[in-house]
Order: sequence, then structure tokens, then C-alpha cells
Amino acid sequence: MTTRTTAHGLQVATELHRFIEDKVLPASGVASDVFWKGFDAIVSDLAPKNIALLAERDRLQTELDTWHKKNPGPIADMPAYRAFLEKIGYLLPQPKGAKATTANVDSELALQAGPQLVVPILNARYALNAANARWGSLYDALYGTDAISEAGGAEKGKGYNPVRGAKVIEFARNVLDQAAPLANGSHKNATGYSVKDGKLVVALQSSSTGLADPDSDNGRRLAGRRSVRPGGPGTPGRRPAAGPDRLAATGRMATGVRRTGRTGAARPDAGRGVPAAVGGPSAG
Repeated sequence: MTTRTTAHGLQVATELHRFIEDKVLPASGVASDVFWKGFDAIVSDLAPKNIALLAERDRLQTELDTWHKKNPGPIADMPAYRAFLEKIGYLLPQPKGAKATTANVDSELALQAGPQLVVPILNARYALNAANARWGSLYDALYGTDAISEAGGAEKGKGYNPVRGAKVIEFARNVLDQAAPLANGSHKNATGYSVKDGKLVVALQSSSTGLADPDSDNGRRLAGRRSVRPGGPGTPGRRPAAGPDRLAATGRMATGVRRTGRTGAARPDAGRGVPAAVGGPSAG
């Protein structure tokens, strides 16, 4: 059982409490009492709102489940279904007179249709995760569809097929050659990518080079990446290895704080997307 230390109205996992007290606060210049008092106020303010949002999500899910159980199969009357979604609050009526413009917006958003990932530009890990998701999505699409032929032993099959994986990598490197060609050589022969003095440097098998047009939009975007190293096919699970073929970065946040019982409400389950640090009052 996790040991906890009381700090204002919070019960903090003792290990986390020691870390904050011994490692974080001394370097921050924030007094211990000020920090815990402020944190307690934030939790007191947001926990009830969080509980209400979870309850609303449960209500909507129950409404949707009930409707689909009564109306199994494909939706036959889409206007009626939309009216139902608006009635329960899942959809809001379309606003009148709403306008959107694309002035001074990157062409990637204004002209090129597709899913967008918004991340803090100053957080390198988040930006790398976003690059992973986009590159991984391209690989998944290539591997799992008929965009790449299954001829020559490149069948999709049930497990990862290195032959097909190699074709995926070749296809993706061709995309790089088209979108951001090198001054010399090809992305197919790249062994590493790094940024020096604001310019992308591509290591090849026996030399190095840069982009043919480093000042282009694509060139500036690539120069904003962290150093990466290309990998090759062979990773199980239908996904090639690390590098521009599979940039690797993960990160998780662990929390160990809960509210003491003040409102009598049960603490929401952190496993439902609610960090324990901002959970509601503990039932025990």
C-alpha cells in the first residue's frame, strides 16, 4: 500500500512528496507552504469540474448505447440520427453566419487537406512524437494497403514481413527525395540526420550532404528536427525500425496525489484518463 504524507488538503504519495520537497522546490525558489497551498486550491477547483465532465461523458455514452441497441445495423435515417445526437447534446446545432479564412496560414493547413497534429514548438519530445505519428501513419498506410504490391514475397500476411517492410522504407525514402531532395545523393543512402548551424546535415555511407534547397518550407521543417538515425526493416508488428523510418520517443507522466475527503464524492478512476494528481476526493 502506498504511504502518503498530508500536505494541506492533499494526501501525497510520500515518495513524490520527498521528491518535490528535496529536489524540485529548492531550485524553484517557491516556498513549500506556498506550493502545496496553491496546488490544493487548484485541485479543489478542478476536481469537481472533472467529476462533472466524466459524469456527462457517461450519460452521453449510455444514451448512445441505448439508441444503437434499439437500432442495430447501419443507420438508415441519418437526418433523424443527427437530430437525436443534437437532442442529447452530443452535437450542437450548426452556428449561423460562421466564417473561416485562410489568410496568413501555412499551406500545410490552408491548402493541403489531412489530419493535423498540434504540439508545443518548444517541447522537443512532443514535436518528435508528432513526427513519429505522421511517419508511422504513412508506414502503416503503405504496409496495410495495396499501395505497395505483394509481388516478390511482399505479402502482408499475419506477421511482419521484412520484404514488405523494405519496400515500405524504399517508398518512404522516395517521398523524401521528392519533397526534400538532397544536394548530393539520395535519402535512400542516408545513415543519419543532424542539424548544424540551423541547417540539416545528412550523413551518407561515405560522405555527408545537405538539402538542395535548405531555405524551402520543407527544408526549414526538416532542419527543425532533432538528430535521428535511419533504421531498416525487421521490427515485428509491421513497423520498420528507428530513424526517419521510425523516430523513437515516448514519455509518460506518473502521479501520486489524491484529495482527502472533503466533499464526500468518490475519487474518479485515474485509468479513465484522469491523472491521480488532479483526482477527486478519496473514498477511503
